[in-house]
Amino acid sequence: MKALFVASECVPFVKTGGLADVVGALSSALAAEGVEVRVLLPAYPAVKAALPASTTTVSPGRLPGGRARLIAAEAAGLDILALDAPRLFARPGNPYLGPDGKDWPDNHLRYGALCRAAARIAQDGLAGWRPDIVHAHDWQSGLVPAYLKLGTAKAAANTPPVLMTVHNVAFQGLFPAEAVPALGLPARGFTPDGFEFFGQLGFLKAGLVYADRLGTVSPTYARELASASFGMGLEGVIAHRRAELSGILNGIDLETWNPASDPLIAAPYAAGRLAPKAKSRKALADRFRLEDSGAGPLFCVVSRLTRQKGLDLLLEALPRLLARGAHLAVLGAGDGDLEAAFAAAARNNPGRIGVVIGYDEALSHLMQGGGDAILVPSRFEPCGLTQLYGLRYGTLPVVARTGGLADTVIDANAAALEAGVATGFQFSPVTAAALGDAIERACDAFTDRKLWTAMMRRAMKQPVGWESSAAAYAKVYAEMLEARA
Repeated sequence: MKALFVASECVPFVKTGGLADVVGALSSALAAEGVEVRVLLPAYPAVKAALPASTTTVSPGRLPGGRARLIAAEAAGLDILALDAPRLFARPGNPYLGPDGKDWPDNHLRYGALCRAAARIAQDGLAGWRPDIVHAHDWQSGLVPAYLKLGTAKAAANTPPVLMTVHNVAFQGLFPAEAVPALGLPARGFTPDGFEFFGQLGFLKAGLVYADRLGTVSPTYARELASASFGMGLEGVIAHRRAELSGILNGIDLETWNPASDPLIAAPYAAGRLAPKAKSRKALADRFRLEDSGAGPLFCVVSRLTRQKGLDLLLEALPRLLARGAHLAVLGAGDGDLEAAFAAAARNNPGRIGVVIGYDEALSHLMQGGGDAILVPSRFEPCGLTQLYGLRYGTLPVVARTGGLADTVIDANAAALEAGVATGFQFSPVTAAALGDAIERACDAFTDRKLWTAMMRRAMKQPVGWESSAAAYAKVYAEMLEARA
């Protein structure tokens, strides 16, 4: 089976968040299921720089924004198709944002071109290769099924089925109605039953309406999306197609994230040999200038600093964390007011709270290796990868009971502790008070070293890789092909 992935980012070429990790890791994991994946990406400068000199190029024809070429190459173990349109993608820095921190004003053309190129590959193939399945990821690929379904009836009947995966419904790709003709979309699609969303063109809505199947990244988030509390205005569309929606948990790359061989932590360790983790704990405390006696847990945060991630709630809960003798290390960037508030908390609590504003992949590994617990207090979280890294490293997750956090962490309640299955701490509702309660429960558990060690070992043995999820995706692909037969 051949599959075309369409995405705006993919590790190790370009990454702003978990989408890139999923696209890269799932592409590789599907090989074991007999699925040959090619990944279509924009040819950002970082992508082009990572491609080998021996590449082939073809023209996908005229696209929104003008002509372009497709670069086909194998790199980092992946088959890559890079859409090379310098006037659209030859821009340094964040793929989506300009120097002013705002969306590029031509993002509709940039990702419209990506979608149109994907549709042409799906319809016509590329150098003898034609996908059986198209897997579109997030809003940047949402127009792919619209281009395929809204062409001529003959062309629409001869296209591969499309799976549209929602990684985060909060990002929808909304543009003025004037973008419709600029993207070559038929006016008949600009209706509430099509890609129109409250007077705007919605890329993600187009994907939800026209794709053959829908997916998201955890079973709980799939249920949440059909509710007004989580659907962000698209809950009606999603509820209407609930029978065609699959919630499949993300996994993580078990080679990159492996405490037994990770070169970015102070010393390797494993579930059966936990003592060396203390070296990474000390290295982490030194890096953040924490005066850590070891009496209380060292909590970590590796996150975008936004209200969606619940980091404002953590600020409110800090007095309870500090009162228990715990310490906190924070790595992240995001909303300016939250960055300033965490920096102020570090200044006001030297030796107790340490903060690094920005993102550092190597430091994130040390934090997972050296922390005792990882805080993920998100108001909503489609799946989350941070808590999966925490499980893998025995850094017990403290998470809100939402989305994939609820699906992956077993709360240390009385029944779970009695049964010997707890792997972390959940809290609900998502409030500062409930987060504070969970932090205190974690502090209580930390004082019982036998209990904490048992939870660490159990967490590290949890299956967090891609094996079962890749098989689930392959099953969905097979069902899509069978439905077309």
